[in-house]
Amino acid sequence: MAGALRIGYVPEHFSTPLYFAKKHFGLSADLLPFPSGTGHMVTSLQQNEIDIGIGLTEGWISALGKQEAPGFTLVGTYVETPLCWAISTGSQRDLNNTSMLEGKRIGVSRIGSGSYVMGFVLADFHSWLRAPDQSPFEVVPLQTFTKLRDAVNDGTADFFMWEYFTSKRYYDNGAIKKIGEIYTPWSSWKIVATKGARDTRLDDLFNKLNQGIRYFDQHPDEAVKYISTELDYSEEDAQEWLKTVRFATDAKGVKMDTVEKTVEILQKAGVVGEDVNTAMMVGIAKEEE
Repeated sequence: MAGALRIGYVPEHFSTPLYFAKKHFGLSADLLPFPSGTGHMVTSLQQNEIDIGIGLTEGWISALGKQEAPGFTLVGTYVETPLCWAISTGSQRDLNNTSMLEGKRIGVSRIGSGSYVMGFVLADFHSWLRAPDQSPFEVVPLQTFTKLRDAVNDGTADFFMWEYFTSKRYYDNGAIKKIGEIYTPWSSWKIVATKGARDTRLDDLFNKLNQGIRYFDQHPDEAVKYISTELDYSEEDAQEWLKTVRFATDAKGVKMDTVEKTVEILQKAGVVGEDVNTAMMVGIAKEEE
């Protein structure tokens, strides 16, 4: 089990503490970007292409709830705050609010990804889930954020859901149009591992990641500079995002009640079935306060 950890992550603003952990505190890891998101990381974890994934809570729990042998477990908590999913359509489309989306074509990165799962949470909010075998939307997998933006303008899809601040630049330049938003009813980012607590390298990961998070909290100017120069965000948007996000003070472990509440909501939304063992999803549980 020697060697550097292979860590999959989404190369967006949320990755900044991970970048600081490696740059300033010597995290021994190969950081492998997955711009298409959590659903792609699920596949790579199962194919032994990465050891660790840092991704969206709903994507991980959806995969864990659907597969008998998912190949990974939840071991850590990265972001404590909910995620704001913006709902977007093409700039010239005549869709103006979310009530118009029933039966439309939803663009998603992959089946099982956060952008897919949240579509069903949105449908549950609007009471569009009328039968287990009847989808509220036609689902169009499109892999990347770029392809999703193109699709709502060329008619391949009618709408898609993506994190608000990542989408905002494209609202500002007129490439796409915002028609709504919805927050996750759970803390938004978790860490998974293929070997769970058996991987002795995890202690170093959590130690260095905790240091990276503290550094992020203490050096907002450096965080804004990195986000606005190395990632696809304006300085103003990076500063606004900092006001909305709270990372875990200790990344090690996952609260069981968070997993149970997430599963309950995803069951109601028809994303996972009723026969789900939440204890088997968690490799390292966080002690309840």
